[in-house]
Amino acid sequence: MSSMTDRKYQVGKLPPAELENQILRYCGAPRPEVIVGPGIGEDAALIEWPEGALLTVSSDPIVGAEEGAGRYLVHVNANDIACKGGDPAYLVVTLIVPVSMGKAFAEKTMAEIDQVCREIGVAVVGGHTEMTDRYEKPVVMGTMIGTTSYRYSSADLAPGDGIIATKHIGLEGMAILANDRPDLLSFMSRDEISSIRSWLDEISVVPEARKIRHLAKYMHDPTEGGFLGGLSELSRLGRTGVDLYRENLPLHPLTIRASEEIGFDPLKLISSGVLLVVVSYEDVEESLRILESCGIAGSLVGRITEKKGNLEISTEEELWRVLGMAGRRI
Repeated sequence: MSSMTDRKYQVGKLPPAELENQILRYCGAPRPEVIVGPGIGEDAALIEWPEGALLTVSSDPIVGAEEGAGRYLVHVNANDIACKGGDPAYLVVTLIVPVSMGKAFAEKTMAEIDQVCREIGVAVVGGHTEMTDRYEKPVVMGTMIGTTSYRYSSADLAPGDGIIATKHIGLEGMAILANDRPDLLSFMSRDEISSIRSWLDEISVVPEARKIRHLAKYMHDPTEGGFLGGLSELSRLGRTGVDLYRENLPLHPLTIRASEEIGFDPLKLISSGVLLVVVSYEDVEESLRILESCGIAGSLVGRITEKKGNLEISTEEELWRVLGMAGRRI
């Protein structure tokens, strides 16, 4: 157990030298418009804003996660910017790290953030790092800022518009399940479980959003509540109905198998990495062609209707219930 002197030293902000060596050097991608970025004594970033661009901002935390927390943080925040037709550009990071986990966790997380930010062209422009004895799990908070020229509005949705979904439903929830509760997947082979774990590499929707945004009327990243939750939010926001094409729903065979064996609704499984896109009826085929040409699976999963439609309105999330199930023998 640490002495009281050690605890006083560890709790709170890192000393300047350690902050520079272990945190501030992870600044993501260099961007020339960042005039003042992270630094000791710098209270805020200074960025030269491009003329005519719209500001788009999103903020999401990663609470309790340890493995891959930095990677998830960048992607979930970048996805929200991409859904506004924007390009993620600047990230502000707040790390609240339990003393028991030490400065090594903070540096590891920042190194992950730095790597992913460089991959997608995002600069880390500021934030806050602190050691605490009040929490047992880390809190990693990100605020992503981007630029966009699009003004998507739910008021533009009209009966007949097509709804497209990319990749396959429930991919994030299945990957979390394979990582955190592989015992529940004991009916699968090791190779199948390993394959599902790799689906976390697909949680970014930035690539497909950039390809299709010029045709989109609305885009959404269905996180908690999954596919049905995302469509329910769309329906509520636009005050429209949705007709779901159940025969077209993109469900991976391993997801179907797991849902039948364990007993859960994959349409209610957290689905970061799936992009929901509403396009005009006449743009459906072109949108699907564009996605196919860049190697991204796309499916027409429904359409906007004037009346209620057949969509089951739901915001229920299945992952937490499944993660709490009693274990299986392996």
